Amino acid sequence: MRLIIQPNYEKVSEWVGNYVAGKIKKYNPGPQNRFVLGLPTGSSPIGMYKQLIKLNQEKYVSFKYCTTFNMDEYVGLAEEHPQSYHYFMHSNFFNHIDINKDYINILNGNAPDLEAECEAYEEKIARSGGINLFIGGIGPDGHIAFNEPGSSLGSLTRVKTLTMDTIIANSRFFDNDVNAVPRTALTVGVKTVLDADEVLIIITGHQKARALSKVVEEGLNHMWTVSALQMHPKGIIVCDDASTVELRVGTVNYFKDIESENLDPESQLI
Repeated sequence: MRLIIQPNYEKVSEWVGNYVAGKIKKYNPGPQNRFVLGLPTGSSPIGMYKQLIKLNQEKYVSFKYCTTFNMDEYVGLAEEHPQSYHYFMHSNFFNHIDINKDYINILNGNAPDLEAECEAYEEKIARSGGINLFIGGIGPDGHIAFNEPGSSLGSLTRVKTLTMDTIIANSRFFDNDVNAVPRTALTVGVKTVLDADEVLIIITGHQKARALSKVVEEGLNHMWTVSALQMHPKGIIVCDDASTVELRVGTVNYFKDIESENLDPESQLI
């Protein structure tokens, strides 16, 4: 597992955006050879999306032959609701790039049969050839997507009841009204993420420091689902200085030393 430490959120976003764009460009996708991206929502990836939009508008990278699968969606919110993840993705990313809308995949939280929707999502990922690069963020309790503490590390896409911690954390997007936050969501599983060829997790801010220490310095633990990244042969965490405050000084110095040639965001561009 690689740990890339950047000074702040802006540099994390630039590094990740450049890395993702560089991966797509190197892959050189085409009509019969699409690059498949797993994508997150939330505050963590917004800066990355801005950087990818910039690189797309500068003609450095194209999303014309990319297929995307989003991590999750609330149950019961209309797609046009300002806090639905359909709305988030289109307003923050898809509406600003050259992606073919037919190849955007987001779980339908209003499907008549939610279990069938989840099964079909897994099948569609498989038909696409699997995910080349899955990007994610985490909650303060270390959950990936809506895989709350205690989730099976072998889980697939499913309906998930949200914990009160997650509901309270997400209430900031619902005018701080916890009663307005949906209680259930559809989410890819931990195994769905780990089945990707490569997984990149964005971790920023002091409030994520404990989770970062759990995944980097402690063992596999389903109470901190991000720790499953330890099992992936190509796992990367990109974090900022603020999130490293609970890591040992020696750990931080070790990763900065071995990744010294890769810390410049510009070095990720081809």
